[in-house]
Amino acid sequence: MSRVTLAQWQMLAAVVDHGGFARAAEAVHKSPSTLNHAVHKLEEQLGVRVLEPVGRQVRLTEAGEMMLRRARQLIESAEALEDVAGRLAEGLEAEVVLSVDQIFPTAALAAALSLFSAEYPYVRVQLHETVLNGGIEMLYDGRADLAVSGLAAQGFLGEPLVSVHFIAVAHRDHELHALDRELDLRDLQRHRQLVVRDSALRQSMDAGWLKAEQRWTVSHLETSIDMVRRCLGFAWLPETRIHNDLENGLMRPLRLSAGGIREVPMQMIFRDRDRAGPATHAMARALHEAVASTCPRHM
Repeated sequence: MSRVTLAQWQMLAAVVDHGGFARAAEAVHKSPSTLNHAVHKLEEQLGVRVLEPVGRQVRLTEAGEMMLRRARQLIESAEALEDVAGRLAEGLEAEVVLSVDQIFPTAALAAALSLFSAEYPYVRVQLHETVLNGGIEMLYDGRADLAVSGLAAQGFLGEPLVSVHFIAVAHRDHELHALDRELDLRDLQRHRQLVVRDSALRQSMDAGWLKAEQRWTVSHLETSIDMVRRCLGFAWLPETRIHNDLENGLMRPLRLSAGGIREVPMQMIFRDRDRAGPATHAMARALHEAVASTCPRHM
């Protein structure tokens, strides 16, 4: 067991912060003699002088400065622990499990997590980046508190969040661009399509045109984007993820007669809105605010 109590460190910090025993006593509602006794007891227990007199005031010794600096970390940790305990007693979740489809704008996701962290810094977040039915499956299994998906979940009510625009693109040096004319599906069939695998374990599905004679299936959207950048195939990709590539000309939209641009409305779905705790509701608010601030034209 520790020989020095947390209260003793708190009283030492008060004496230092308020410049003496009298002012500290007023601030912490203790008598000066109580503070004096606590600090002297601390020095006896540690065998180290932490305060020295300077006229009518006191100041930290060199050893006292080092020890109080570390003690403040204990004090802050104890205060944080009490805050967490109080929130848990009020029904705050210790963890929020969030499932987000990989097509959701990364800037909005980062902004949402930043907002959430500022409000609930001690609540853990488990983020699952899913594809197609993966997030919906997590809802069905009760493994996610909140899901962001471009698919509807049977038996759940979702709320609109953002629309994601997909563009059929290929590297600027791809053979499809060399045709220099409007393209149809027969042109695409002769070239490699890059698609992202459904992350669902049971009921996976294919999405998008999949009739290319060559097809590579990857597990993450970023892998598909990287392969397009390397001129390894064509793909339908979210505009928000490839904006810079389109701006600098590394990727170019395919001149399709139809279907070159798709729109996927994404929604946010609670596993159980009525039973969701304050942290889960805070995450939902953060997602809405983040979308409004980072991609308003897609709302």
